[in-house]
Amino acid sequence: MRLKISHTTEYTYDEPVQYSLQRLRLTPKSGPTQTVISWKTSVEGAKLEVGYDDQFQNFTELVSLNGEQHSIRIVAEGEVETIDKAGVLGPHTAYAPLWLYRRDTPLTKPGKLIRELVKSLDAADDLPKLHQLMSRIKARIVYTPGTTDAATTAEQAMDLKTGVCQDHAHVFIAAARQMGFPARYVSGYLHMPGNPEQTASHAWAEAHVDGLGWVGFDAANDICPNEDYVRVAIGLDYKDACPISGMIHGVSSETMKVAVVVEGPEQSQSQSQS
Repeated sequence: MRLKISHTTEYTYDEPVQYSLQRLRLTPKSGPTQTVISWKTSVEGAKLEVGYDDQFQNFTELVSLNGEQHSIRIVAEGEVETIDKAGVLGPHTAYAPLWLYRRDTPLTKPGKLIRELVKSLDAADDLPKLHQLMSRIKARIVYTPGTTDAATTAEQAMDLKTGVCQDHAHVFIAAARQMGFPARYVSGYLHMPGNPEQTASHAWAEAHVDGLGWVGFDAANDICPNEDYVRVAIGLDYKDACPISGMIHGVSSETMKVAVVVEGPEQSQSQSQS
């Protein structure tokens, strides 16, 4: 499926920014489940300093601001051709060794609730057990925007029984690692037919299964990623793979607006008929 994506982030400040350094992870790469046809990132109000691959092979760009600016506008856009491989990405190929993905982080450290979740799983084989885990998380945590934030841990989300895709992914990762699977966080985009305009990008998890390699699990929707998904960045948790992160000095207040548009074939057909 050919998907057209536009991701706009705007920062507005009450006072001029003395200095800002932002890290952008907004560029997808071609791989087993997708081919990037075209992609570009443009920045207004700041300077693009350098682009490089980080330790997880995410293409990363650094953007700096040093002056009297009151706003920054970042637009990432392009087209990606996707294929459905039932969530199977395949063998591990990144710089970071496979064992690294078994390491807990502050956001994914399992507590009593996650350990109980793992003990409740009764499927015998690896893949069915991970599917069962995905379904249990979907049933436990109700998708409710605004109830959690970027600092919410997997254990806290289990306790709240509410959250967003980031929380579903963190809980899955924490539980999968508790079971001995290497697991990682994935940020990207989700095509939702009839709903091209979205307020944020998407996130899910991947676990490494013997004989298959990396397999994706989207506990927020209880499905394995298909041709509606575009992978952008990976990491141990949200902090490693979030679209934009950084630091700002000399600003009293910051307002951020995000607009994501993911258009599929249905939009192209509608436009050609109009």
